[in-house]
Amino acid sequence: MSLGFQFQQFYVRHDKCAMKVGTDGVLLGALATGGKSALDIGTGTGLCALMMAQRFPDALITAIDIDDDACQQATENVADSPFSGRIKVVHTSLKDFASTHADCFDSIISNPPYFEENINCPDKSRNDARHTSSLPFSELISCSKQLLTDDGTLTLILPSSALSRIESECAYANMFIVKKIFIRTTEKKAPKRIVIYIRRHSAPIESETQTLMVKGQKSKVKCQNALDLRPQRTPWYEDLTKNFYLSHTPSDKQP
Repeated sequence: MSLGFQFQQFYVRHDKCAMKVGTDGVLLGALATGGKSALDIGTGTGLCALMMAQRFPDALITAIDIDDDACQQATENVADSPFSGRIKVVHTSLKDFASTHADCFDSIISNPPYFEENINCPDKSRNDARHTSSLPFSELISCSKQLLTDDGTLTLILPSSALSRIESECAYANMFIVKKIFIRTTEKKAPKRIVIYIRRHSAPIESETQTLMVKGQKSKVKCQNALDLRPQRTPWYEDLTKNFYLSHTPSDKQP
């Protein structure tokens, strides 16, 4: 198992974390709206917090997680990065954190747990990272509303199948989805993920919806003295990640 991933400006270890570095985190870190103060809910390895620090040089970022091992790993990753002076890792639940903060953050980001089924996995940390029992959507939306500044934005990445649940919680909390980006892995597949932008007030324009694709046509790649067909990254995804990935050719060492 890989111990981590080398990005252009930082290295992310994930050997202690239940959820490893992957495309979802990279998409969220690259697409999220920024500001002078940002909060990463369920930071895990700290990947998204590090990407936000790189994208927004003036931002101060707080990264929280309920899992102690994740917080230790994120703290290590942040300490070894060029952004250690601007990222604070806090071991806490969102509910406890929100009880002592209000109207503090221009940007909130989260790749939250989304499975509703109660699966008794022996790995409690992985269960907490994947299942909404550890962070219900209702709590995520209500606490984010309290923590956002008046014109701040909450950016989430979720399976597209979870959209209706988030829409219901936003309606209940009087929050507004102002933009949706549906993410396809390939052209022939239905959107697998959705990036959602949520604000405390309705936008002056109608909600915007886009559908974008991560992988395009397959190309021949030399692998262990043989040629293998692998999907290429699309121009959109290449441009989105050009300041993060070490290279822009398919690699087993990159998400």
